[in-house]
Amino acid sequence: MFGRSLYAVFAVVALAATACGGGQESYASVVDKAKNDKKLVIGVKSDQPGLGLRTPDGSFAGFDIEVAKYVAKELGVEAKDITFKETVSANREAFIQQGQVDMVVATYSITDARKEKVSFAGPYFVAGQALLVRADDSALTGPDALNGKKLCSVAGSTPAQKVKTEYAKEVQLQEERTYSACVDRVLGGQLDAITTDNVILAGYAAQHAGKLKVVGEPFSTEKYGIGLKKDDKAGRDAINNALTKMFSDGSWKKAIETSVGASGFPVPAAPQLERY
Repeated sequence: MFGRSLYAVFAVVALAATACGGGQESYASVVDKAKNDKKLVIGVKSDQPGLGLRTPDGSFAGFDIEVAKYVAKELGVEAKDITFKETVSANREAFIQQGQVDMVVATYSITDARKEKVSFAGPYFVAGQALLVRADDSALTGPDALNGKKLCSVAGSTPAQKVKTEYAKEVQLQEERTYSACVDRVLGGQLDAITTDNVILAGYAAQHAGKLKVVGEPFSTEKYGIGLKKDDKAGRDAINNALTKMFSDGSWKKAIETSVGASGFPVPAAPQLERY
């Protein structure tokens, strides 16, 4: 009787462990996950033209998507075995910490505050904060003309934080969940401008040609990194190696040209990787 009872206890414990883990093993590094499962879940944006956009057929397209596919392949995972999961600026750290995604490739600026919660590989791109206004707006030419304006950005983003820190007295800031919501409000006339990174804004300007325009010189430096679990050094090194190869074999430049080239955004030089 004792043997059967003990076996039953072990069975219940094993079942509970499987249920808590969703039937998936927890890995110390994204490298191990890719090697053993041959699958990855990658967090991306879904509403940023040219960078991370959900297409009508339900798939994803853009520069971030191409970077994610390239890196995944270098880790041993084919594009067909990637599950892209929509993220927004406010939940990227939480998704990584909770294991909802294995990495995040979503115009994710590397900051000291974020490095306290997650690790970063990269940067794979360097952008700068700018403004997007209605095409017929001749008054708002840059950050120096923000006084009294109604500005939109996304909650949890570095551009929103910069506005709060440096321009709080000059502007009224409206924080939305997504940049596409900001676009709707500017087009509708409720708000004057959107602020985020210039490459993101260029995509929206191209999507709404003749209705929106990017103005002013960039007034920040935003280094886009690939976010992954805190202290995953093996994953960080492997991803940096993949990015180095992408820079050198022409794939990085081609991805930019095919994804954001139509917006008129100039193709920059490949960035220098930072070793954290």
